[in-house]
Amino acid sequence: MSLEVRAVRALVERGCDITTAESCTGGLVAAALIDVPGASKVYKEGYITYSNEAKHKLLGVEEETLKEHGAVSPQTARQMAEGAARAAGAGAALAVTGIAGPCGGTEEKPVGLVYIACCLDGETRVEKHLLEGSRLEIRQASVQKALELLLTCLKG
Repeated sequence: MSLEVRAVRALVERGCDITTAESCTGGLVAAALIDVPGASKVYKEGYITYSNEAKHKLLGVEEETLKEHGAVSPQTARQMAEGAARAAGAGAALAVTGIAGPCGGTEEKPVGLVYIACCLDGETRVEKHLLEGSRLEIRQASVQKALELLLTCLKG
């Protein structure tokens, strides 16, 4: 059974709805969840916040956080997830921010650096991943890591 099917089933069983906040994945996490029959029982809405302005305006990511830590940081991922949960009124939120490449990386923040946050019932967990591959491969791997984190959080 695929990760997305397992995730939707776990959300349905728990009676928990979900929202997504995505930057580098550009809606792929939402698409993976929505591809599952029955996702309408749990999926509320999604936010594609590619720009810093969108992260701030739609999710409430603090401007100071973006200036001090950057869009690709654990702090931003956390605020994205918490802001999405709050904005959507959802019990769970997944957020992804990273550098998919092939350009945009630095020595400090290389291509493939991705932060994923899961906010579940007000508790937020953030993971850092260093992924390899093409732009599409990094984005697809980010979706898988996000769904794995969601399942981990749902299991408690």
